[in-house]
Amino acid sequence: MGFRGTLERRSRQESVSVITYDNGIHAIDAEYVRPMLDAVHLVIHEGRAAFVETGTSRSVPQLLAALESLGLSRDAVDWVFITHVHLDHAGGAGQLMQVLPNAKAVLHPRGAPHMIDPRKLVDASIAVYGIDAFTELYGEIVPIASERVVSTEPGQLFSLAGRDFEILHTPGHAMHHQVFFDHHAKAVFTGDTFGLSYREFDVDGRAFAFPTTTPTQFDPDQLIDSIHRILALQPRAAYFTHYGEVRDLPRLAVALERMTRAFAEAAKDEVGKIETKSQLRDRLLHRISQILRVELQAHGCAMTTQRIDELLGLDIGLNVDGLIAWLARDPVTRQAVAKGNAP
Repeated sequence: MGFRGTLERRSRQESVSVITYDNGIHAIDAEYVRPMLDAVHLVIHEGRAAFVETGTSRSVPQLLAALESLGLSRDAVDWVFITHVHLDHAGGAGQLMQVLPNAKAVLHPRGAPHMIDPRKLVDASIAVYGIDAFTELYGEIVPIASERVVSTEPGQLFSLAGRDFEILHTPGHAMHHQVFFDHHAKAVFTGDTFGLSYREFDVDGRAFAFPTTTPTQFDPDQLIDSIHRILALQPRAAYFTHYGEVRDLPRLAVALERMTRAFAEAAKDEVGKIETKSQLRDRLLHRISQILRVELQAHGCAMTTQRIDELLGLDIGLNVDGLIAWLARDPVTRQAVAKGNAP
């Protein structure tokens, strides 16, 4: 799995945490919400560099400090690869691009317009979080000049000093999601399509991964198909935005499909039992928490329920909101969800 260490250095009065893997791949902690929740990967090859994701606007100083710590100038960065435009992945893209004179931002065609003009993205996020929490989490969202944005096609190749990255469009988590297959490392940068895998849940070197069904475009069938297509690439490793290097992907794919189906079945089961949407959310919080606790127990995790809830509470809440949004779009269940909106 390569050298797994933590590089702590000071640059411009910023502390930067970097994990170095094989093949010139580095994970930089974006310092979003808590340590080791949100990673930005930096790939270095033949003196050239590419960022995969950007974290939030507040992450940019860490990214620049890491670049400097690894001996590279800002003009050595050729690409900013973005899996999708959720703000924990892409919120810092505009600010980062302002200080990388040679870089181009690589985005799914559905996501690119929202980075060129982020007003709708910002407004939607403020509606969810409120202006104060939005500002605290994400800072200022800066647009990217259209001439510096590249919209992708499936199978398209991007070269980093002769090292090819192949595009795979992967709906399921979001319609504007894509992953990057690194042919040199035989590795894939998965964003959120292959789930979340926090290092706190590693047991005897085995990772645990679970699906992320975040609003608003979750679709279980699409997500499972995307997982299968990633696995068909036969990657040796995956680099998760949440968090870092993971191997043993066939085992994790089986678990991800099982949990995705379990989440969807729980949502469909509960929607027929509720009188209000608030009640549906409460019941699903309980059901999804139970599913994850059973899976973690089978994985060998000995954490207390309190600690599991501390680490997964935010994700479980977002997963439930995504499941409810999916039910509201489904022709079979949307009437039940609409009925549940009544007080």
